[in-house]
Formats: sequence, structure tokens, C-alpha cells
Amino acid sequence: MIKTKLFIICLFISALAFSQLGGNSTYQFLNLVSSPRQAALGGKVLTNVDYDVTQALYNPSTINSEMDNQLALNYTNFFGDISYGTAAYAYTWDRRTQTIHAGMTYVNYGTFDGYDEQGNSTGEFTGREAALSFGYAKQVGYSDFYAGANVKLITSTLEQYSSFGAATDLALLYIDERLEFQATLVVRNLGTQITTYAGLQESLPLEVNFGMSQTLEHVPIRWHVTLENLQQWPIAASNPGRVQTDLEGNVTEEKVGFFSQLIRHTILGAELFPDKGFNVRLGYNFRKAEELRIEEQRNFSGISAGFAIKLNKLRFSYTHARYSAASNINFFGLQIDLR
Repeated sequence: MIKTKLFIICLFISALAFSQLGGNSTYQFLNLVSSPRQAALGGKVLTNVDYDVTQALYNPSTINSEMDNQLALNYTNFFGDISYGTAAYAYTWDRRTQTIHAGMTYVNYGTFDGYDEQGNSTGEFTGREAALSFGYAKQVGYSDFYAGANVKLITSTLEQYSSFGAATDLALLYIDERLEFQATLVVRNLGTQITTYAGLQESLPLEVNFGMSQTLEHVPIRWHVTLENLQQWPIAASNPGRVQTDLEGNVTEEKVGFFSQLIRHTILGAELFPDKGFNVRLGYNFRKAEELRIEEQRNFSGISAGFAIKLNKLRFSYTHARYSAASNINFFGLQIDLR
């Protein structure tokens, strides 16, 4: 028991020593929003411990028997004709005490026109990536803690180049059933490229996230708070588009203070009627709101809203997320109870 806890603690501390963020690593699609419910609650909610079988793609410690024989299919029409989707399924056996999870994330970047250095057409080419995952969670002794892991096989084809990799997600979850409170720490995408695109070894998009949620006692609302990308501080840099120049030609860059850095790690979400057949969901992503903000214009970036409705053994989910005044994203999901 003590050795198990010590191993988990050492594992998470060692992961915190790394520092990576979008743009510095390959297989960035691994951190795409996995479902409409996740998108509606701000993009990286980690603490839905219920029927939501897609949640385990982001946090394997949430795998539980309520996911048994649940099949989820999610689709998103992303920017620039990029489309991606996820699928997830869980199965419980051994007197309903052991649950295994399988999932897939797939992205298609569409068709591109190719040209050589002289501008001559070389024909069309495509790009696509996929990850297949297998997950399992187990209670730590007789405590209120649950540990989970996903193992992921990753494939990527971009024009004539291809790559294959493997990764794991590790998570630790705490559940207080009396207070209906949950807290979790998740380390995502610990792994490596097995084969590279062109001989250059690239890192994977490591993320360390912490999440909390609780259902209010007398109000049918469950709140969520997520602290994302804890492996990197600072997370923000001054925006060159917000440089100020005075009448004497002196240039002043945007200053990003401690509070601004902290708030950009924060995501807030709330779900109304979380245990009912109809749910309403709202979320706010501070980093997205700040990075996509346009000076002297309200574009409501970072806000997301959605709903879900259950009809017999089908649950349909929809979310609309604001990214910018130019484009926004719609998420669609269907979960089927196969029991």
C-alpha cells in the first residue's frame, strides 16, 4: 500500500519537471477537446465520474462501472474544413468490479494542393492522424483515491511523411461521496515517437492538469474548476499586436503580471441538472479568451454553452464554443446505452 502511493507520488513529481506547450511538440491533436460536454464546460473538464464514457479519454481514473456498455460517438467540424471525432466504449466484468475502456481520436486535415520549389503543381495530398487508447482504473486500497492509466498508440500521416508513437496518461482521483466532491491530477501524453517523420525526434505534447468539482447541496448545479498546463510557468507571453508607441517613438510591450499568468491556467464550468435527462452546460476558458481577444471589440472568445437530452437509451449532446468574431465551432455527440 505504502509502496503503491510512493510510486504514484514520484511519478507525478517527475512529470512536473518537464515543460511543453502547443507549438513545441508533435501530435498536437492529442489535446483536442474530446466531447461536446467537455467543450461546454470550458474544454478540459476532468471530474465527470458517471456515465460519460468519453471522459476517460482525458482522465483514465474516472473509469467506473456506470460506463458499462456505453458507446459514445462525437464529431466536430473544426477550422478550415478540418474535421475530427472521438469514439469511446467501456465494458465491466468480474461481478461488475472491473471496467476496461477503449477509445479513439481521429483528425482529418483535408486535401491540399502541392507545389515544388519552382511553383509547379505536384498534385493533391492529405493529412490525418489517429490515436487508439486502452484504459483502466483501480481503487487504491480501501481509500477514497482511484488511480488510472491510458495506453495510446499514435499514427500520423502528413503528405508523404508518416510517424508512429506511443504514450500514456496517468491520473489520480479523489472522491468524497458525502460532499459530492471530486479532485484529480492528470498527467497526459507521456511518451515518445517510435518512428519519426524525417529522422528528427520530436517531443509529445505533455500536459499536467488539476481539476475539482462539486454538486451543490440545495441547487441542481455542479461546478467545475480546472487548472491546465501546470507544467509550464509562465504560460503567457506579451502579444506583439498590443505594443504601444508614444508620440516620441518609445515602444512599450504588453506586460503580463502574476495574476494574468495565473488566471490563464484557469477554466470554469457549470452544469445545470447534472443527474437528470436534460442538462444545460456553460464554460469559460480564460486563456482562450485572452489570447483570442481583439482590442476595442467584444467577441466573447472563451465562452462555451451546450445542452444534452436523453431519449430512452440515447443521449444527444450539442455545444457551441466561441473562438473569435470570424469563426466558432459546433460539437455534436451521441452516447448509446447498449445494455
